[in-house]
Amino acid sequence: MSLLKNLQQRSHSRCELCGSPEKLSIYEVPPTSEGNEEDSILICGNCNDQIENPDNIDVNHWRCLNDSMWSEVPAVQVVAWRMLTRLRAEGWPQDLLDMMYLDEENLAWAKATGEGEADENKIIHRDVNGVVLQAGDSVVLIKDLKVKGSSLVAKQGTAVRRISLDRDNAEFIEGKVGPTQVVIITKYVKKIS
Repeated sequence: MSLLKNLQQRSHSRCELCGSPEKLSIYEVPPTSEGNEEDSILICGNCNDQIENPDNIDVNHWRCLNDSMWSEVPAVQVVAWRMLTRLRAEGWPQDLLDMMYLDEENLAWAKATGEGEADENKIIHRDVNGVVLQAGDSVVLIKDLKVKGSSLVAKQGTAVRRISLDRDNAEFIEGKVGPTQVVIITKYVKKIS
């Protein structure tokens, strides 16, 4: 069975966050999604737009998290926690966060994108042009890079998809060049849309 069919069956063909049956698509939960059922959820276009574009957030839409935060699916719990954390200044999301429980592994997954950290403590990754990089973004190499510890040379123009961010150092990101997972210095990449 395909991933889409499995997610449709699990969610009864409804958004796993708000319950809408409209414009459903697979959302791979960053930063380390393998594209499987455990780290993907089925969401509507409205939820997806607001997750990806924080400027488009309709706070009242997310009152749906009052129900979906209790999902038995860890990926749904993680996205619910992230959205409640993003909205906690509104008051009611903080009340829901206070009630919510995530085990250590899922809480670490939820925090892996930097959601919930105070802005002054958050490490911001920027590409060569100063554009902010997020986990899950795609970048292109702007010069040939020798991969330490191997004979591999990553060529200029190579696309690196679904990057993950180093939580401790703003200059490092990780991604796959071919089959090899490598660490890349941010000043050698440019974000692609």
